[in-house]
Amino acid sequence: MSTHSIVDLRSDTVSQPTEKMRARMASAVVGDDVYGEDPTVNELEARTAAIFGKEAGLFVPSGTMGNLLAIMVHCHRRGTEALVGDLSHIFLYEQGGASHLAGVQLATLKNEQDGTFSLQELRRRIRHDDCHEPITSLVVVEQTHNICGGKVVPLAFLDELTTLVRQPGVGTGTARIALHMDGARVFNAAAALGVGVERICRDFDSVSICLSKGLSAPVGSVLVGSKAFISEAHRLRKALGGGMRQVGILAAAGLVALEEVVPLLGKDHERTKKLAKVIFELKSPNVTVDLETVQTNILLVEITQPKLTASEFSTRLGIVESGEVEAGVTDKNGAGIVVKASARDWAFARVVLYHQVDDEQVELAIRKLKYVIGQYDLRWPRA
Repeated sequence: MSTHSIVDLRSDTVSQPTEKMRARMASAVVGDDVYGEDPTVNELEARTAAIFGKEAGLFVPSGTMGNLLAIMVHCHRRGTEALVGDLSHIFLYEQGGASHLAGVQLATLKNEQDGTFSLQELRRRIRHDDCHEPITSLVVVEQTHNICGGKVVPLAFLDELTTLVRQPGVGTGTARIALHMDGARVFNAAAALGVGVERICRDFDSVSICLSKGLSAPVGSVLVGSKAFISEAHRLRKALGGGMRQVGILAAAGLVALEEVVPLLGKDHERTKKLAKVIFELKSPNVTVDLETVQTNILLVEITQPKLTASEFSTRLGIVESGEVEAGVTDKNGAGIVVKASARDWAFARVVLYHQVDDEQVELAIRKLKYVIGQYDLRWPRA
């Protein structure tokens, strides 16, 4: 067991259930959800659907399953495709489930830095008339956009997208193009924009909402849409192995997340911006952030030194080297500080804040980041 103070910023998926969640879970009234008899699940589904202005909801084990179910329902006809961003979670990190399990082709649109994509390109890529081509049945937007740094996809873009997709002649006959939102962090978008999630998702046929990221619930997502859509998704959930029994124990935590954690998301954003401002003001030639684009709880720490990789930077943050404690890089008890960050083959390390990352934890992270970045600046000073 580590003797150091650990600030885990790898993802908001490492958030922990609150005490109220644990208490509600322990006392949850449950039933068999496959029969539709779990009252706590039914309450969560109905309440979530109402918040989003949709007719019905479906509790599922994960956001990946929620997205896959949406694709399967909207792209039920063989030979169809869904258009998604090339940096979208569905395309990059859901194991190709659309093709592997649903038989649906994913076609990608280049994501811009703000999480949008070109609507002109989208219009050009829609296919439905040529017998040589698949039929475009679905367009997916990710909100907020993870790999673009927690960007909030603007309402103006969503409105323009809707106008384009709903134009006469876009899609033919029964081949109406549907809109799905991967809203894993859509409550963060609402907090940043100062509007309700109903407005953000107003024109979308379905939305998948994650409860186990920044909302701190231990498990689960809710898929919302029309009654007919959810009825079909419920049927397909069973086929994917997502039919759960007395799962109200988990749904209870989701109810607390909506009540207790959603109103506090703005604090996560404030702390993220504070962390970003400190890094930016170091004026390091090796590590920086784009301060003006930090919007929610995700921060991309850019590596500008060619001799340094994001993985190396992330690894270094997770090590307490000799001399660090002597230099005062400690917590209030004199223990060293470990900061966990995410890094793949990216040009940046990613840090994500959530409910349990309080002001004290942010100060520890700042202390560690300033020290480690300072070390790199001594090694590679500005030319």
